[in-house]
Amino acid sequence: MNIDNKTISVVINTYNAEEHLREVLDAVKGFDEIVVCDMESTDSTTDIARRYGCKIVTFPKAGHKSAEPARTFAIQSASSEWVLVVDADEIISDALREYLYDRIADKDCPQGLFIPRQGMFMSQMMHLSYPDYQLRFFVREGTVWPPYVHTFPVVKGRVEKIPRRRRDLAMLHLANDTVHSILHKTNEYTDNEAIKKAAKNYGLAALLYRPAFRFFKSYILKGAWRDGKAGLIKAALNSFYQFVVVAKMMENKRNSQN
Repeated sequence: MNIDNKTISVVINTYNAEEHLREVLDAVKGFDEIVVCDMESTDSTTDIARRYGCKIVTFPKAGHKSAEPARTFAIQSASSEWVLVVDADEIISDALREYLYDRIADKDCPQGLFIPRQGMFMSQMMHLSYPDYQLRFFVREGTVWPPYVHTFPVVKGRVEKIPRRRRDLAMLHLANDTVHSILHKTNEYTDNEAIKKAAKNYGLAALLYRPAFRFFKSYILKGAWRDGKAGLIKAALNSFYQFVVVAKMMENKRNSQN
């Protein structure tokens, strides 16, 4: 779709992403361009992307444990003025596609949009995971994505949020997180988080108050209590994540002083 010559490229970062990729690509085929930035997959990811007519670029996997180091390269590989970043396990609705084209046709369109996302845990949709805002739509020129996990891109200009009441515009996160998968990602992602926050000087109290606040935020403020046992477990895992980040920061600092 092209409105007043304004185009949108969808950018998807991949590594061994064959599980959901066909469904993801079917959902975004109405956009002007699809760019798949692959980190040297060893499965059929690139074959699937090629069959869908995607533009494929490659970013070296090296020792990277997340897609963030490849994000800026992927974004700048697109040819459209506007970019929508979609993970290889996220579904974009027709309503969201139409909404984005309508927004860029508006003279007062912001340079970036936070999009709500709905996720799953233990095979159920979670209140805790909504709206889980992600800054995924923005002007390509000048946008830079920091190479650390759980970061948002830096966009030149005004940024707004799609109203949370517009659930019809939410991205659907297909990944059905389990306790096992979250614990696995916790160990990988916290390595990166500890490096990103190395300049912070957390004391012993942070081992208590940061996990405690994250549990309170997840369980009470964000409504995990409405999700029953799954909500309690997910809130506790979120709390544990914070504990591990602080513990690794302290360990790294001690090792650097020895």
